[in-house]
Amino acid sequence: MERKHKVVIALVALAVLAGAGVTFAQTGGPEEAESAEEGEAETEVEAEQQADVQELERRIELLAEEVERLRSGEPDREVTIDRARALGLAPSAAAAYAQDAGVSIAGYGEALYENYASDKTSQFDYLRAIMYFGYRFNDKFLFNSEIEVEHAKEIFVEFAYVDYLATENFGLRAGMLLIPMGLVNEFHEPTVFIGAERPVTEKSIIPSTWRENGGGFYFAHELVSARAYVVNGFNGSAFSSSGVRGGRQKGGKAKADNMAFTGRLDITPTPGVFFGASFYNGGSGQGDIAIDDVIYPVTTSIFDLHGQAQVRGLDIRALYAQASLDDTAELNHVLGLTGNNGVGESMKGGYVQLGYDLLSQVPEAGGVGLTPYVRYEKVDTQAAVAAGFTRNPSKNNTYTTLGVELKPVPGIVLKVDHMWVNNTVDSGVNQFNVNVGYAF
Repeated sequence: MERKHKVVIALVALAVLAGAGVTFAQTGGPEEAESAEEGEAETEVEAEQQADVQELERRIELLAEEVERLRSGEPDREVTIDRARALGLAPSAAAAYAQDAGVSIAGYGEALYENYASDKTSQFDYLRAIMYFGYRFNDKFLFNSEIEVEHAKEIFVEFAYVDYLATENFGLRAGMLLIPMGLVNEFHEPTVFIGAERPVTEKSIIPSTWRENGGGFYFAHELVSARAYVVNGFNGSAFSSSGVRGGRQKGGKAKADNMAFTGRLDITPTPGVFFGASFYNGGSGQGDIAIDDVIYPVTTSIFDLHGQAQVRGLDIRALYAQASLDDTAELNHVLGLTGNNGVGESMKGGYVQLGYDLLSQVPEAGGVGLTPYVRYEKVDTQAAVAAGFTRNPSKNNTYTTLGVELKPVPGIVLKVDHMWVNNTVDSGVNQFNVNVGYAF
């Protein structure tokens, strides 16, 4: 409605100025001069009127451009990819920040086909269909949200928060928040991360998409950005030998006897290049891990180091993450886990990924992207276990992914890759993947 009003106002102004221009143009026809003095006066008037007409034409042209911009739906403000990242958002998720006022709508989605090199049944899943809904109240207050349909049937709120934009670079944020860790959790649109599937490290150790309820602040500068939040902690009763992913509470009636603190710092020395670190620390017991009237907090700490460079078609990304858990002997006892099925005291993972857009330096390609990529990754969710437990070698895997992605336009992507999974007991299952995604 706000944009419609702007269009109407601009059109009215355009019509008024156009009419004024015609009037000026029609009043400039002088009659035959009766004297030399009158002729000179007429010439000066004509010159002034001509200048006025030229100024009106300039204003009409500017107004016409503004009307076209409003009608086409172009944003009121420019939010670059680097600016969106500094705010903790993927490009489409930052649509609300491009508005002066009113409603914003954006979205993304992806479908994934998986073919396994085993008896496991192949699967074709419409993974996600997302809509971003935002509303800018004024220069200081903004609401932003992500509503997700997963697997074509499950509806979730991925994030929903209110920002107070204290200054251009600093603000307060509260609601359901994305945990500011890794290269994928905040930036999980399929046109942003490379690969048909997200890296395993950022599913098992940094369990994207990971969101919890809380509040904090953000600092978004072109060179340095940071975010820090207090949120509800994990539900450790849902941890497993495969990692902490099951412990996400996702904002729904979240247990909050144990809270957590999480933060992130990134340095962006030049556009397209950034590196940094993030952390998470908090209790996961939520009052449920108790033995002989002693309650164990199951303190959980996660940190990561990450970096990314996208320069002249070259795309390099790397991440290392490690999780440490206290009270795992007590946690496993309460959960009834024994032997090599226990939750690990330490979990480690990391990957290096390289891609190159073959068409990035070809002007005739018209913005089409064709990027072969390779990712090498190691993940061990039982890097260390409590006394009395043993490590399961099937939890220590190496993943090698080779593939290619095609972007016919920036908002659409087709990814095809093959992932080899290796461990010392040969239990890894290789798979072939095809992903179709979009973002707008």
